[in-house]
Amino acid sequence: MSLFIRPAQAADHAPLEALQRRASLGNAGDRGFLLEHPELISLPLEHIADGRVFLAEQCSGGTLLGFATLLPCDDDALALELDALFVEPSAWRLGVGRALLDHGCRLARGAGARSLRVLGNGHAEGFYRRCGFELLGHQAMRFGTALQMRLNLV
Repeated sequence: MSLFIRPAQAADHAPLEALQRRASLGNAGDRGFLLEHPELISLPLEHIADGRVFLAEQCSGGTLLGFATLLPCDDDALALELDALFVEPSAWRLGVGRALLDHGCRLARGAGARSLRVLGNGHAEGFYRRCGFELLGHQAMRFGTALQMRLNLV
């Protein structure tokens, strides 16, 4: 599959949130809670305006397949947080998530980050481990327990 990765623009906001909703509801373990709390599925427009969101399309201008967001870490100037990584369910296991992660790693290194951190759902642990992340611990969240994981970039 030929992917084109580019920075998100304001016009992408609604399609990205819709993709996030489909991807989030695609996980049976999260579905009930998210249907009760739809406000939890959101992409802040300021993240797009700040250039922190990038997306993958099938070829330039093609079908939207996924997106990711990189944010600074409050407690570590040499780390960035992978705040979002969502892939269209029909494109799961086709390399889109890995391509977005690889692109995010290049951006993070270019910004001087030495590591990338993520708070991930348990269903994503295998993906992150295959990509080289290590488990640091667990964090209680409103909708369950998240995995604290880190990828060294150096």
